[in-house]
Amino acid sequence: MAPLSLRIDGRTFRDSDNREVTLHGINCAADAKFPASPDQPSHVADKFFEGDSVSFVNRPFAVQDAPSHFARLRSWGYNTIRYVFTWEAVEHEGPGKYDEEWIQYTIQILRVAKEFGFYIFMDPHQDVWSRFTGGSGAPMWTIYACGLDPTKFAVNEAALVQNTYPEPANFPKMIWATNYSRLACQVIFTVFFAGKEFAPKAIIDGKNIQDYLQDHYIGAVTHLAKRIKEAGDLWGDPVVGFESVNEPNRGIIGYQDITAVPSEQKLQLGTSPTAWQAILTGSGRACEVDTWDFGGLGPFKSGSTLVDPQGTAAWLPKSYPDTKYGWKRDPGWRLGECLWAQHGVWDPETDTLLKKDYFGKRPTDGTTIDYDYFTNHWYMDHYRAYTKSIKSVFPDSLMFCQPPVFEIPPSIKGTEDDDPNLIYCPHFYDGITLMSKKWNRVWNVDVFGILRGKYLTPAFAIKIGENAIRNCFAHQLAAIRQEGLDYMGNHPCLFSEIGIPYDMDDKYAYKTGNYSSQIAALDANHFALEESKVNGYTLWTYVATNNHYWGDQWNGEDLSIFSLDDKAVPPGAFTETESRASLDTSSPSYSRAQSSSETLGVTPGNLRKTLSADQMSSKSGSGDVRGLRAAEAFIRPTPVATHGDVKRFGFDLKSSTFTFSLTASSATAESTPTIVYLPEFHFPSGQTTVEVSGGKWSISSEETNGAVRQILQWWHAEGDQTMTVKGVVRKQGGALGTEEDEGYLQQCQKAACAVM
Repeated sequence: MAPLSLRIDGRTFRDSDNREVTLHGINCAADAKFPASPDQPSHVADKFFEGDSVSFVNRPFAVQDAPSHFARLRSWGYNTIRYVFTWEAVEHEGPGKYDEEWIQYTIQILRVAKEFGFYIFMDPHQDVWSRFTGGSGAPMWTIYACGLDPTKFAVNEAALVQNTYPEPANFPKMIWATNYSRLACQVIFTVFFAGKEFAPKAIIDGKNIQDYLQDHYIGAVTHLAKRIKEAGDLWGDPVVGFESVNEPNRGIIGYQDITAVPSEQKLQLGTSPTAWQAILTGSGRACEVDTWDFGGLGPFKSGSTLVDPQGTAAWLPKSYPDTKYGWKRDPGWRLGECLWAQHGVWDPETDTLLKKDYFGKRPTDGTTIDYDYFTNHWYMDHYRAYTKSIKSVFPDSLMFCQPPVFEIPPSIKGTEDDDPNLIYCPHFYDGITLMSKKWNRVWNVDVFGILRGKYLTPAFAIKIGENAIRNCFAHQLAAIRQEGLDYMGNHPCLFSEIGIPYDMDDKYAYKTGNYSSQIAALDANHFALEESKVNGYTLWTYVATNNHYWGDQWNGEDLSIFSLDDKAVPPGAFTETESRASLDTSSPSYSRAQSSSETLGVTPGNLRKTLSADQMSSKSGSGDVRGLRAAEAFIRPTPVATHGDVKRFGFDLKSSTFTFSLTASSATAESTPTIVYLPEFHFPSGQTTVEVSGGKWSISSEETNGAVRQILQWWHAEGDQTMTVKGVVRKQGGALGTEEDEGYLQQCQKAACAVM
């Protein structure tokens, strides 16, 4: 096999000329989560439960359309693709039945991507296990294998699924993520990672359900890897590695008391059952369940409601014909009865809880379990098996390791697991913006600092003012990166997901063309990435089918940098008129309704609330109000290949200034200069100035199969070197700040200090 086009040198990526590579990437694509045939985004109910006979061919897009999409991404400066696919796409028909048509389609798409010079790593994606439990990932048959009936989940709230929601368009925003704390996911993730310990009676085809599921999952991804190898022209260029399972979850492993919501469960929204209540409602019992809403500092209890499935259980009935998929379930695993009842956790005759701490201690030795224990044992057991299987096909594969989100990474530094080809791949989202779908430029919260016990009280974690918020993001990313170095060893850190919602403020931008809030939020996230000195990222996300009504076509999310309903980014420079991000004092970012005493006074009461109710009215009237979808923020200069080591770089959007510093052990060769992507979008010809500490430079256009991007080449001496590039400064819109707005922020800060 040819050598990888990308290699790891300690904590940096290097190309074949030993230049440091900054991975400036994008997730492609979020709509790969659901089938193309039938076209089944999460708001479509028709044929939803016919999950065996689907096809993911043409996800993320048709082969004939791929060049235009990849050319667009290349011209926007991206050099890396996190290629999203699901286990369901590979093995949807049944256990061991692989979709070879989809695999060959995927190979064709990867070949097209190769023509545009991308680095690609494969992402076996999941969210809350499966489309049939409200997310994406695993095929439908895995739920039946676990003894659960997905057609009954809507009745007993074992999972909240948009496809089966009475009015899909009104599916509560971000409610899908709460499925991790509902019965279906709690059962499946628990047995996937630790079924041999907590569900020893769950035997299928002579294997415990843990081994049965993991063997099939790893087998499906490995089968795809083998086909990529057989293709003969994809490994090493463009495909350089495989990521581990997306956002792994422990289920209820480590719950010390299933009658209480654990303190580490930070997301509560809508009905929020304890694990014990989820067990009861999953067996058809009625329960009074707390309800929660989301405010500035996170979830807050809003009341309670009765969840009454009227006897309908989430478990497969005794009468279920358990022969469809060809497996043989052990007689000791009885259908029609809760799996946890069969293991003595509770008595269904009297509805009595017998072992509230059943999942809190390791059954084999009584060790108390926490999330750290889960990560270093069951998660790492799975990761080792997965890595071993991938490396049996590609021994030199880069392994993009993604431990549980926001949890302390596994302690593998200096051990056999400290693989020199490992990359630490955490995720980061600004939860307040993501959940409220508003850019609050007045205050935000250091969530990671709270999780790590940095503050005596959460009130101290509040950051006031946009500069403080931006720095807070940067500090969180830097702390996450440092944790990877401390626990996992000297490896690159790549954030494989980070992004912002575009449908902020009740889709205000779609009515006016003004993307001020999105520009500010996205720029803050990119600032954090640049300031924290991580080795790269893949932004979430690109969706070729995104539109203003359904967003990314999945669970109400709308994070795509592209939309069919927005303007195409113009080639070369852009004008204020083209961007439509000019100053608009009716924008939510400028709403003086927010400067009331209620908002200016930061109190426990108003911190629990989402930002003020939308008070704007659409000013769209007639005519085209489409905007550039915050392209000002995501099309940004970035080092591509650095001769030496990157010390620091960043782009100041307000002044259109790019700064870059490096250190080199030798002078650059004529054929291998330092290369910077310098978008004409911000740095048009004749309106750009460059200052360097020494050497020579040139700006030119680079064409790759029709994708044109502007690059700056720099030939410099050894030692410390600096560069400053200034482009065209334009008014970017209210959310980026004015003197008037700075005064407003100062008022907010004074008022906040007065009550804290």
